Amino acid sequence: MTHMVTITAYGSGGEGVGRLDNGKVVFVRGAARGDVLEVQLTKELPRSAWAAIVRIITPSAHRITPDCPYYPQCGGCDFRHLTYKEELDAKLKRVNDALMRIGGAAVLADEILSTGHIDGYRNKAVFHADGKSWGFYTAGSHDVISIKKCALLKGDINFALGSFASAELGSEITLRSGRNGLSPPLEEELDGLVFRISGFFQVNTSAALLLYQKVREYASMSSNETLLDLYCGVGSLAIFVGRDAGRVCGVELNAASIKAARDNARRNGFAHMEFVAADAAKWDAHGIAPDCIIVDPPRSGLSRGAVQKILELSPARIVYVSCDPATLARDIRVLLEAYSPTKVCAVDMFPRTANVEAVALLQRNDL
Repeated sequence: MTHMVTITAYGSGGEGVGRLDNGKVVFVRGAARGDVLEVQLTKELPRSAWAAIVRIITPSAHRITPDCPYYPQCGGCDFRHLTYKEELDAKLKRVNDALMRIGGAAVLADEILSTGHIDGYRNKAVFHADGKSWGFYTAGSHDVISIKKCALLKGDINFALGSFASAELGSEITLRSGRNGLSPPLEEELDGLVFRISGFFQVNTSAALLLYQKVREYASMSSNETLLDLYCGVGSLAIFVGRDAGRVCGVELNAASIKAARDNARRNGFAHMEFVAADAAKWDAHGIAPDCIIVDPPRSGLSRGAVQKILELSPARIVYVSCDPATLARDIRVLLEAYSPTKVCAVDMFPRTANVEAVALLQRNDL
């Protein structure tokens, strides 16, 4: 049995959203807002369902012909069937819907920053083997689709992929490219600052610069202020923003990342920065009184302990970098008694995928 569905919105994974005749919400991968579709249900729950497109009855004005031979079988992209403008609109709306529905925030993002380059941006890729060749997982499974060239990847990664021999089933290889190509140790440059990469770093260097500039603007540090970064990684964001501050402290659980952060601060000539290997929730501040705290937590957002640590330190400003609008909104709601969001900006770090980053400035309510 098939159903006719009109797509009116997008889900968090990029699926088109519509309603069945009985009112049940249905999610359809590869759909565009405005599509009228004939669909076949693939999964049904009491309050929602998932479906596959059988036939496009009336195509959306936002729909385009995908320019990749592996789409939509490959799970790497979600929006190659949409105009880029529609993709940006969908991502901005996702951020703001989360802020309103989950966060109860009165301030919404009024822009989404983009480099304008939708392909050739990824500096990192994880390839899997199917026993004959390398590729990516297909959408929603661990089946491997063989890839000769990925439109999202930097050219040197695609070139290197072509030189690898096939591997046994279950094999995996990670390729990463920096400003110095695929040569280790990898380096990236942002606004004249050079970072050696030994842990997490944004996969889109050009878009990372836009995000870092926005964080620097929101943090608005002065030379008599102290900056604290509670999830500092290899120190790139703390260093980028902290060059304006009088004192900088970065905290990160991973000891190898902390060593890299110290090396990066030294490499860029900054002596007013310190980095500590510790759990952000349990770290002893040792008298540090931050004027601004930067947080860039994992997708799960801030732990309860990290929230308590922020409230205990009571900075005038918090700059929250998020890769999941839902957990950003949840944490904003938790902090509302003491802090209010005053500015929010979305950043398209991952064009052609459903992922979106956001940056929020929160200011202490008693100021």
